Amino acid sequence: EHLKPPDELVISGLFGQIDDLQDLTFIERPIRRSLKTAEEIDKLTVDEDLNDIERAVYLLSSGQDVQRASVIVNLPNLVRQNPAETFRRVVPKVREVLHVAGADMQLAAAGSFLTILQDDIVLIQTHTHSILQIVLLNLDHRDTVVGSAWLETLLSAIDALPKETIRQEILSPLVSKAQLSQSVPARLASCRILGKVAAKFESSKDLLPLVRSLCQDVEYEVRSCMCRQLENIARGIGLEHTKAVVLPELVELARDEGSTVRLAAFDTIINLLEMFDSDDRTRVIFPLVKTFCEKCFKADEAVLASLSFQYGKLCHGLSASFTDEQHLWFLEFYKKLCCLGLQHENGHCESQPYPLELENKYALVRRNCAYNFPAMVLFADPNHFLSELYRTFSSLCHDPEISVRRTAAEGFHEVVKLLGPNVHYVHKELITLLQDDSLEVLDALINHLQETLELATSRGEGAGPESKQVNVPDLVPALVAAEQKAASSLRWRVHEKLLQRYSCLPRVISGDQIYFRFLQRMFGIITTNNVLPVQREAARTLCVFLRYNRKQEQRQEIISKIMQELAQGRSYWNRLRFLDLCEIAIDLFSKSYFCKHFLIQALELVNDPVANVRYKLCHMLPRLRSTIRLPADKHLLQQLEFCVRKLLCREKDKDVVATVRKVREHFSLLQYHKRHERDLLDQKKEKEETLLLEMVRDQPCRTM
Repeated sequence: EHLKPPDELVISGLFGQIDDLQDLTFIERPIRRSLKTAEEIDKLTVDEDLNDIERAVYLLSSGQDVQRASVIVNLPNLVRQNPAETFRRVVPKVREVLHVAGADMQLAAAGSFLTILQDDIVLIQTHTHSILQIVLLNLDHRDTVVGSAWLETLLSAIDALPKETIRQEILSPLVSKAQLSQSVPARLASCRILGKVAAKFESSKDLLPLVRSLCQDVEYEVRSCMCRQLENIARGIGLEHTKAVVLPELVELARDEGSTVRLAAFDTIINLLEMFDSDDRTRVIFPLVKTFCEKCFKADEAVLASLSFQYGKLCHGLSASFTDEQHLWFLEFYKKLCCLGLQHENGHCESQPYPLELENKYALVRRNCAYNFPAMVLFADPNHFLSELYRTFSSLCHDPEISVRRTAAEGFHEVVKLLGPNVHYVHKELITLLQDDSLEVLDALINHLQETLELATSRGEGAGPESKQVNVPDLVPALVAAEQKAASSLRWRVHEKLLQRYSCLPRVISGDQIYFRFLQRMFGIITTNNVLPVQREAARTLCVFLRYNRKQEQRQEIISKIMQELAQGRSYWNRLRFLDLCEIAIDLFSKSYFCKHFLIQALELVNDPVANVRYKLCHMLPRLRSTIRLPADKHLLQQLEFCVRKLLCREKDKDVVATVRKVREHFSLLQYHKRHERDLLDQKKEKEETLLLEMVRDQPCRTM
């Protein structure tokens, strides 16, 4: 084939574009056909002379579905404006419409009536009966979604209704709806209504026969639903009736053939533990729970997940009534749950070959165990951690599932807090989690990393921070590796968060370790990283390292490096980061220290060839001015004012000029109403800086 000459290419391309434009005309045709005809518009037109009530009645009687739905949505506003006429004329029409309404209109009506019932309008109380009749009538709607919406409306409305109204309008029809002859959805609704109503009455013992009947329903869904409501009912009827009626029903339900019913009974028992006395716990609850646990472990994996999640709460609720033997049994059972689905070889945890679904269930159980681990440390007594729970904790921290290790990392600070002076037991696990292959695990650990590191390197004795410090083997390499892992990932927020947590390192490791292992890395991040929040966090951490460095020569080297690589950097981006660092330094250092080491270099950027740098400097001038103390720093004030005049006279960039003019006006309006407090804070910073340098002579920093 021969190539087309350029003219032909242009012509063919032009015709191609014309064809494309012609194709677009087809898009308009359906739009034109979709417009309303004159007849349809006439049907939707309403007489403008009608008031709001008359218009609503007309639309409900003769309007289109969309117009009826609009009236129903607007019903709360009509009630607020004219309640008497709305209930007399509009609400009966709404009731008629709902007999034939679709699901969308039913859902809208449920929402509107809930709003009306919750509105604090006295007159509405006289019309509660008509509203509740509509709500109760639609509870049995054939569409389960609609029925659920009306049920939620009723449950929410119960909180706003008077007790007498609840007794007459809700409890009376409830008895018939709970009968076995009614549908399953109706009986399920009855269960939930009973649970809600019980909380409204000081004594609900009249409801107990109905409660007992639903607990013994032939359908397991109803038994399970009623069981979930027994907590509210027990709190409503009081301790005496709970022991006499609710507890026997719970015991029976805990042995039910349906796993969902047994699970509901187990959860309810745990939530009601504080209501039972020591005798009930020892004689009834403990054997029941023990049997439940054994049965779940052998043949009911579906219930194990909930059991493992509630296990910490269960043990603490029963611990006061345990014998030593019972205490040991629950602790050993917890250890079994922590290793469920694993086999240990050569000190390592490996998953056993199970079907995927079962493997996921076991992993969820171990994750829940990791969640409960701090509670179990308390249960076992922290003094017995090494003999009773250390191997279990190590297993969770080395678990093959990321979710388990992540959960162990989330609660690590709680474990460290509980161990107190025995925190060295878990040093190895801390290093393991810091070096974990998964960034999710590291992310979970660094949420409380500052607290964890400070506790992990503390002996728990002595007053000074240095006297408390202990050496954690391999901690520094692990921290370095963690930062490198975060930096190499695509999740910059994790990297930013980690750098923020590293600001605690002066309280955790020696100044020399920070100087030789972390400082150069902070400079590298500031000058080479592509994410601005990460660069700024690195600058903040660098300032903290400088602030708490006790060696004068190291401080001077850090400041020199800041000036060379940032303030005088070849890239304007680095010079901008120097100004960011100055903003941070103003907050961290005393005024005298900032003026001595940073102010002059910042003001010199008035001559920067890049307008962006000069623009940022102009924005910072008020803050720079706030660091100058008069009359001692009068020469610095003169230099700053000279910079302002220079910008006003020579600056060509309009944005910089506009900013410097605003700043000049701001200088005359500087607020000094908190000057005394700021001066006291500055004096405190200055004393700390002097003290840190003096401490070098008495307590030299440890070497690497």
